[in-house]
Amino acid sequence: MEGLIVAIVLAVLALVILVKTAVIVPQMNRYVVERLGKYKTSMDAGFHILVPFIDKVGYKFSLKETVIDTPKQSCVTRDNVVVDIDGVIYIQVMDAKQAAYGIDNYLIAATQLAQTTLRSVIGTYELDKTFEEREEINRKVVDAVDQAASSWGIKVLRYEIKDITMPQPILESMQKQMQAEREKRAAVLKSEGEREAAINQSLGEKEKAINESLGYRERLKNEAAGEAAQIEAVATATAEGIRRVALALQENGGHGAASLRLAEQYIEQFGKLAKETNTMILPTNLADIGGTVAGLTKVLDEVRNKGSFKLS
Repeated sequence: MEGLIVAIVLAVLALVILVKTAVIVPQMNRYVVERLGKYKTSMDAGFHILVPFIDKVGYKFSLKETVIDTPKQSCVTRDNVVVDIDGVIYIQVMDAKQAAYGIDNYLIAATQLAQTTLRSVIGTYELDKTFEEREEINRKVVDAVDQAASSWGIKVLRYEIKDITMPQPILESMQKQMQAEREKRAAVLKSEGEREAAINQSLGEKEKAINESLGYRERLKNEAAGEAAQIEAVATATAEGIRRVALALQENGGHGAASLRLAEQYIEQFGKLAKETNTMILPTNLADIGGTVAGLTKVLDEVRNKGSFKLS
């Protein structure tokens, strides 16, 4: 009976020792092992056996990326405006030994260092630039914190500003300024539109004037060409008529026909003159119409004899 009790006690003791010495490290974790209070080794993921009552797991670290929320704090810009800024910082444990013995609490240290660095960086920017240069501000905070955290076995991956809160008077002033800028841009766009419209109208009027002048010039050319053609046609017809008259005078009986025609036209024109005026103009040889016709016929004979109606 006593032997059974001893065996049970030994089995329980062995189980306790096994529980104390067997360690399973999860994936993406690293444990720091201390032997008699001193650093012994860092265990990666897997199953490990420790020396009972001598070795122990002193620290446990997650190797995954950790997000730390930095509390809101007041910062003074270069132009002496107080703004409240909060953000988040992303860090990762790279060396478990340095994270265990390099600093007491790397999470608090990284948060505090990010806040102090942010205050210093914001002090170099004016208020308007704090909104425009967010990426640059984030980069400067990461560079400063990462440089200090390298001795802690920590890698600072990035920092992001979450929100920037301004005093209400400053916010109202900025809103008025933005409204004024929008109105200014609207006025500029309107004036540019009116200028473009005026330019387009003037160009249209210029094209219209050019087209009208070209049309007027073409019309004058056409009218001149028409008048020239008309004069040429009249001249041609007159020349043809004179040529035919000349041919008729050279034919038999042409001289008598011309004399008769001259007498008829003389009497006709004299009759028209008597109808159109109250003053009667009488030629001195009115009684001798035959003599007048004979005189005209004589002129025709002289012209014909001189060759003025030379036919081609």
